[in-house]
Amino acid sequence: MYGFYRIAAAVPKVRVADVKFNTEEILRLYDLAVRRQSAAAVFPELCITGYSCGDLFFQQTLLDAAKFGAAELIQKSRETVLIFGLPLKYKDAIYNVAAVAQNGKLLGLVPKSHLPNYREFYEKRQFTSGERFTDTVITFGQDQCKFTSKQIFTDGSFSFGVEICEDLWSVIPPSSMLTLGGAKAIFNLSASNELVTKAQYRANLVAGQSARCICAYAFASCGIGESVSDVLFSGHAMIADNGRMAAQNKRFERDGSIIYADIDVERLSQLRMTESSFDDSSLEIPEVRIDRVPDSPDLSFGCNPPYPFIPPHAPERDERCQEILSIQSHALASRMEHINLKTMVIGISGGLDSTLALLICFNCCKILGMSPEHIMAVTMPGFGTTDRTYKNALQLCALLQVTVREIDIKAASLQHFSDIGHQEEIIDVTYENTQARERTQILMDIANKEQGIVIGTGDLSEIALGWCTYNGDHMSMYGVNSSIPKTLIRFLIRYFADHHSHLTAVLKDIIDTPVSPELLPANAGEISQKTEDIIGPYELHDFFLYHFIKYGAPPAKILYLARHAFHAVYSDELIHKTLNTFIRRFFAQQFKRNCMPDGPKAGSISLSPRGDWRMPSEATAKEWLAALQTLD
Repeated sequence: MYGFYRIAAAVPKVRVADVKFNTEEILRLYDLAVRRQSAAAVFPELCITGYSCGDLFFQQTLLDAAKFGAAELIQKSRETVLIFGLPLKYKDAIYNVAAVAQNGKLLGLVPKSHLPNYREFYEKRQFTSGERFTDTVITFGQDQCKFTSKQIFTDGSFSFGVEICEDLWSVIPPSSMLTLGGAKAIFNLSASNELVTKAQYRANLVAGQSARCICAYAFASCGIGESVSDVLFSGHAMIADNGRMAAQNKRFERDGSIIYADIDVERLSQLRMTESSFDDSSLEIPEVRIDRVPDSPDLSFGCNPPYPFIPPHAPERDERCQEILSIQSHALASRMEHINLKTMVIGISGGLDSTLALLICFNCCKILGMSPEHIMAVTMPGFGTTDRTYKNALQLCALLQVTVREIDIKAASLQHFSDIGHQEEIIDVTYENTQARERTQILMDIANKEQGIVIGTGDLSEIALGWCTYNGDHMSMYGVNSSIPKTLIRFLIRYFADHHSHLTAVLKDIIDTPVSPELLPANAGEISQKTEDIIGPYELHDFFLYHFIKYGAPPAKILYLARHAFHAVYSDELIHKTLNTFIRRFFAQQFKRNCMPDGPKAGSISLSPRGDWRMPSEATAKEWLAALQTLD
């Protein structure tokens, strides 16, 4: 399953000091986790007795019952790792402990390191910190295991560590050390009571620690059924994945609850390799070998959005759009201020890319307090220009009140054909690229004449595929769209349309226009050259790009994820074919990326040789294509 593992966080019903009842409830939810083929399931702190037993923890009767109940849980554990909490007496002290069990064996005991002893908490009254233990081995029933917080459990692929409640709240949580030692998941057994606003703080803490440690973090806290003499426990369960809240339950469930998330361990490993500062602090922590855990059977509880560059929910999406537009606009404003020029020259086609670049120039003028007349928008009709794109370009320019120039390139292109001995009826790559380079020449010369700079319109998707004419639309003096993929551009323009009512109609028509360089003759006034008919859908290419660059995913995994994300939209054959196109073109076109213009990095992916991606132009795609060919 390409490194995917399903983890669970469970909150059982509980009765204070009723070990038999609590054990049965733990097993009930554990059975659900096993049926879902979870790799591991975590339960709350001291769940076998209840957290709120108070001084009853000093009672040998309760301690013996807890040990007996724990033995039953261990004996009934299966391939899914079971992680539960209990009080444990060891050498005349009581410890708040997490037991880790699998296939009828106790794998380890993890004592709580940091004991809260403030306000409503007084754990030091009953418990002793286990932080001092490092290599201690104890006997528990029929098993011998390590008794320390400094241990990592692994089957060679899935590796995890355990900490208990307050450990996460400490200045340096044990989980920080465990992840530096190689743990990809952390399980926290907790007893975090409810206070006004505490749930959000707790969620932020869990998500933040998962991001800081580049790990998955599963958190299960005590629920309804604990004593309410002084506080209330709501049974909060969460699973975070590298800063993203992957799953969260509804609190205050009286019958208990269980949540799941499919985490990508290979992705976490890749991120740790690329985040070089992570390994700077790596530690050697003893490992405990466990039996192989189940792979996730599918992505039922996974996050695999078809548009990974775009947040799925409107509020977050709008906020992201605003931030990206601000990055692009302020970057351009800073460049204009630095070079002390006023004029921005931009080629306008009526397509997506040039529209976004024009809107960025418009924002730049507002930032610098300049009139939009300082934007010189040049429309350059050619052999493939259609009325729809031509009229949209002119209408948008008029609404923005920018300076417009129209220069027809057909005569100049025909003259160039004559100069180089190319017959105009031969419609080939020379026919297309002549027009692209003629447009760039015009823009560059106008910029010189008007003491301005040429603003590039090309986007991340095009430079990834090399779908641009070398030294044509490939070149500019500043490329504001260079880290914006095609799928995101549509959302950015739609956001602009939603917030500028006088532009709404024309911008929405531009969004609905098929993507085309319009370099081939129009067919009855309609676009004849549709880019996505030639190279495949951009939403697939953007999906491939995201997983290939950000996570270094191999072809088999990318294909699996794409078929999962787009199964209702594209056939398996088309996805396979488009991935083949992506790999071929990505490797073959690196030479264009090696000399691409300056431009701001707005998202986590850029292909600029200065801002992010470094790759030799001579690199071959042979291994990647060979791997893809083995897949159906």
